Amino acid sequence: MTKSKEKTAAEYSPEHQETLIGILQARFEKHMERHRGLNWADVRARLEANSAKLRTLHEMEATGGEPDVVGEDPETGEYIFYDCVAESPKGRRSICFDQEALDSRKEHKPKHSAVAMAAEMGVELLTEEQYRQLQTLGEFDKKTSSWVQTPDNIRKLGGALFCDRRYDTVFVYHNGAESYYGARGFRGSLRV
Repeated sequence: MTKSKEKTAAEYSPEHQETLIGILQARFEKHMERHRGLNWADVRARLEANSAKLRTLHEMEATGGEPDVVGEDPETGEYIFYDCVAESPKGRRSICFDQEALDSRKEHKPKHSAVAMAAEMGVELLTEEQYRQLQTLGEFDKKTSSWVQTPDNIRKLGGALFCDRRYDTVFVYHNGAESYYGARGFRGSLRV
């Protein structure tokens, strides 16, 4: 369980929610290039109507993700948030890919897996396509890497995919799903 899941209900008071909304608004206004044509008042109204999503955004923020709006789904009207921190979120590193990978390790097990941690937080791991979209909005993971959703055929053979940005190019790599490194975590997406 992530540290912030252990927090009490008092820590999700209206004041706490307002502080989080203030952080999200400041980030939204600082990085308008990520969400051209979107209006903060509309995003705020959606957030205020979805306290469960605010808790998820708190999880993203608490683990170092710096979530920000990266778009709006034209069909549903949902706002799409990604972790936009420059390097893979610090509170989500040194983890293997999924529970099966974690269970397969006999020694030196990491404390968690990306897939399970994402589920606990209420986010989805970015897909390769979403990761590439994020990289059009800035330069991310120049020193770290991030696990991404992995096709079943690769996962069934024991592998998992991760991405990073090196030499001004986005790379997709593979590794054993049970591997973990201090510089590899994951980025999440959330629809509100």
